[in-house]
Amino acid sequence: MRGILSDAALIIVDVQNDFCPGGALPVTGGDKVVPILNIYIKRFREENAPIFATRDWHPNDHNSFKENGGIWPPHCVRGTSGAQFHPGLDISGDVRIISKGASPKDEAYSGFQGTDLAAELKKKGIKALYIGGLATDYCVKHTVLDAIKEGFSVFFLEDGSRGVDVNPGDSKKAIDDMTLAGAKKVLSYEW
Repeated sequence: MRGILSDAALIIVDVQNDFCPGGALPVTGGDKVVPILNIYIKRFREENAPIFATRDWHPNDHNSFKENGGIWPPHCVRGTSGAQFHPGLDISGDVRIISKGASPKDEAYSGFQGTDLAAELKKKGIKALYIGGLATDYCVKHTVLDAIKEGFSVFFLEDGSRGVDVNPGDSKKAIDDMTLAGAKKVLSYEW
């Protein structure tokens, strides 16, 4: 199995305290993705394959917040503990952090929106992306769909992702949308 990741990168989406139990906008079981994503992190490190972690990095007056006309409670405000990555996630110096939604009007569900992520991946010769995190039906879905639009082969980390399910079935629909667009589902125990 060695060498299969030579042109691949791992993208961990928004595994931040505010999206985990006890946070401002918790995903049910959001913390359960941490040990699974750590399996992928370990595997990518073993092959010296690039690892990226996206994060919401919102200002206090972000347009997604209810008091500013959005649909969400304030979350992942830059510089707060809620914006920090889950403490159990094995993020260290070799993980490239991609901040998104950093201006008041920049919604940025996708890790590609308003960032240099696509250019950086292409510069490294990356052709395949393994993507998982929080939440399946929002930031993971949009990151996966944008990655496909950018021309990458995409593998959705099914057991390394959890959804918000504002409406029942949103996560299932998101997975269907991703696979219909060309993403392939993978599970950590297959590794």
